[in-house]
Amino acid sequence: MVFNCSEIDDILEKYFLSPSYAIEFAIGFPGNLLVVLGYIFCLQAWQSCNIYLFNLAVSDLIFLCTLPRLSYLYANGQSETMAAACVINRYILHVNLYTSILFMVLLSMDRYLLVKHPTRDHYLLRPRTALIVSGLGWLAVNVQIAPMIALMIDDLHSANWQRCTDYASLQGQVNPFSYSLGLTMTGYILPLLGLCVFSYKIAQLLHAQERAIQRKTTSFKRPLRVVASAAAMFLVLYTPYHVLRNIRIASRQPWAGLPHCTKMYIEGMYIVSRPLAFMHSVINPVFYFLMGDKFRELLVTKVRKLARKKEQQNASALQNSTQDP
Repeated sequence: MVFNCSEIDDILEKYFLSPSYAIEFAIGFPGNLLVVLGYIFCLQAWQSCNIYLFNLAVSDLIFLCTLPRLSYLYANGQSETMAAACVINRYILHVNLYTSILFMVLLSMDRYLLVKHPTRDHYLLRPRTALIVSGLGWLAVNVQIAPMIALMIDDLHSANWQRCTDYASLQGQVNPFSYSLGLTMTGYILPLLGLCVFSYKIAQLLHAQERAIQRKTTSFKRPLRVVASAAAMFLVLYTPYHVLRNIRIASRQPWAGLPHCTKMYIEGMYIVSRPLAFMHSVINPVFYFLMGDKFRELLVTKVRKLARKKEQQNASALQNSTQDP
């Protein structure tokens, strides 16, 4: 069998994207659902970090609901036939990506302020302020993604509303390469710089505390671990996606002048980077437990109470059945 480079995208979509999205849904959906329900039913006194984490979990949960449909279509070599579903799916996917990045930065800011103001007297550590900041964050991301809707509609119109393509393959009146560069700068690079700054500031504060009390302290080591973990996730998951997305879009421009097979190899690498970037929805629940703030203890206590209640009900039912004549 002679290998045809034009088949790279079809092969990767069927045998890589489809199972990858299915696995991410199977692992990420229960984890994020547990966190959302845990916050709603177990956590009574919400702090600023809980509000950011809850928004993050809701965003991930909405995104994960789109993966089964994508996995099914890729597995069967089909394309989305409903124009509205195509636009909504791609819109939710990218809103989730950049809200996750934004809320990770907000959590890092929250951890920095907690180290600097352990009594939580700073106004940015107030729950009401966190609600306002979260709302503004959602608004900012939707403004960022709005031009993509125009691109998707133009691309669907050019294909007579019969072809649903990924973002890096869109063509429309909005320049896709310029828009992608701008989105990468505002949605990824600037937040990454913010994470690095907060990590550095937290490390500075912890070092000053250690010198002041002349011994090692572990009371605020967790915020540094959380921020450092978020920065590492940024680099590992998001960098390949953003780099390859821009290369993929640039390769399709007339001025690139690349051979067809080279374009297909670039598209193949871009396809591989997509599930890696969206893996944040699977990893994010780990941050809910790293953040602490009694969430783990409350969740475990709630589960134990439910288990104990179930055991008592079973025991009562068994006792009643043995007493019946």
